[in-house]
Parts: sequence; structure tokens; C-alpha cells
Amino acid sequence: FSAEQEAHALRKAMKGLGTDEDAIIEILTKLNVSQRQQVLITYKSSIGRDLIDDLKSELSGNFERVIIGMMTPTTMYDVHELRRAMKGAGTDEGCLIEILASRTNEEIRRINENYKCQYGCTLEEDIVSDTSSLFRRVLVSLATGNRDEGTYVDDALAQQDAQCLYEAGEKKWGTDEVQFMAILCTRNRYHLLRVFDAYRGIANKDITDSIKSEMSGDLEDALLAVVKCVRNKPAYFAERLYKSMKGLGTDDNTLIRVMVSRSEIDMLDIRREFLTMYGKSLYSFIKGDCSGDYRKVLLRLCGG
Repeated sequence: FSAEQEAHALRKAMKGLGTDEDAIIEILTKLNVSQRQQVLITYKSSIGRDLIDDLKSELSGNFERVIIGMMTPTTMYDVHELRRAMKGAGTDEGCLIEILASRTNEEIRRINENYKCQYGCTLEEDIVSDTSSLFRRVLVSLATGNRDEGTYVDDALAQQDAQCLYEAGEKKWGTDEVQFMAILCTRNRYHLLRVFDAYRGIANKDITDSIKSEMSGDLEDALLAVVKCVRNKPAYFAERLYKSMKGLGTDDNTLIRVMVSRSEIDMLDIRREFLTMYGKSLYSFIKGDCSGDYRKVLLRLCGG
């Protein structure tokens, strides 16, 4: 890998009349995030121009959004997406839930630091001013990045947690959502898997079915996302991708964000889950749903 070489190749693809989009896709998709950052710096030092500015002036639409997303460091990409979800027209609750429910404590910590540096206010302050009621409390809890990340499971406590959840929902009239939040947003993954098993034994139904029947709207979506991420994160993202493309129209925000943010983390696992869950490959789904350079670059991120 030579940052110098790639920087000049990118410049060549954009110089003069017309843009060689295929060359841009080819160059950027074969590099990883940190290599792209090196190219960004080298481009400026050896060509004296800003690569992001050049890309923005040459590209447009969803294709441009994917390419700029790929050129953005992982944490900053999450930061920009969270900000867009709150500061655009209306609130993109799905984006807030997806990022905050699926990132690790360490990732959340970095997001918080960078968010503050970038925007001069904390992520929590923006969440509080942009959302309300229990949904706000779940997001604030997740944005603290304070989940136990150990592997220890206390069987008695798991049984007790399951009983608490049952009593907070199915067993009583009305729902004690705070109890759900306290358990689902703080316990470690292994413990929660045990809790879900125990819950099924007590309530005779799956925890997700209880959440669906006891709650609604954004709060329901948020807690379901937490449960799904605990169980199987790649399957959660496979479902996000499927829903972004199925039916009429495409939810490009979600499609782009998941493809860009997971491409180097668990895309192979997501592809496998997608095929298992929907009987079609993610590749064929993207191919049938998108077109042009946008489709080309997403297929490259998908791979195979």
C-alpha cells in the first residue's frame, strides 16, 4: 500500500473533464479505514488540495454520501450520524436507537468525547433536548456506555431479573418500563441471555413478544433493538438492511449507514445472517434495489 500512489490516482480520476467514478470506487474500496485516512493526509501534503472537498465537488447524491462516509473515521462517522438524526428536519429515532444500542462501551466513550469536541455540547444534552419521556431515558442510559461487559452469570440473579421483568410487564395491569430499562441497559450480555431463557420459562413467551405487547412506538423499538443486539448483533443489522430495502422506496440513510459502518467489522456475519433469515443474499438484494455508481460501491462494500 502506498498512500502517495493512491492519492495521485484519486487526483487523476477527478482532474479535467468528467470524473472516473469507477476508479474512485476501485481505489477506495480496496483500502481500509486507516489507509483511507493516510491517503487523506498524503493528498493534502503532496497535492495541496483537500480530498473531501474534491470528492464533494465531483460526486453527488447517495453515491457521494457513501464515499464521504467511507472517508470518515469510524467514530466521527457515528458522531455525524447521531447529530444528523437530531439536528435535521424531525428526529431520525431509528438512527439514534441503532447506534446507541449496538456500540460497545469503548465505542460509546469515544463517540461522547468526539461529539463534545465537534459540537461544543454533549451527546446527552442533545438527546435530552430532542427526545422525550421514557424513550429519552433509554437513550440517555445507553449513551452513558455503562453496560457491564463482563462474562459472569449469577443464576439466582438471572432468575430474579426474569421474575422482575415478568412482574413489571405481563403480570400486572400497565407496565413498569423503568424496570425493563434498568435490567436491559445495564446487565452483561451472558447474564441477559440467561435472563431471556428464564423469562421464557416463567412467562411462557419470548421477551420480545412481551415488549411488543407491553410497549409501543420508539420505546418499544429501542428495547427490542437492545434485546436483538444482545442476542445476535449481525442478525440485528441484517434486519435493518432488509427493512431499509424491502417494499416501495429505499431508506437510504439506514442502508448507507449500516453498509459503511459495519463494512470492516462484521459484514461477513451480516451477510450470512441475511441469507439465513431471508433466503436471498444481501448482494442480490442491493443489486435489485439500487442503481448506478451507488449500487456499484455498495456491492463492493458488501463483497462477494
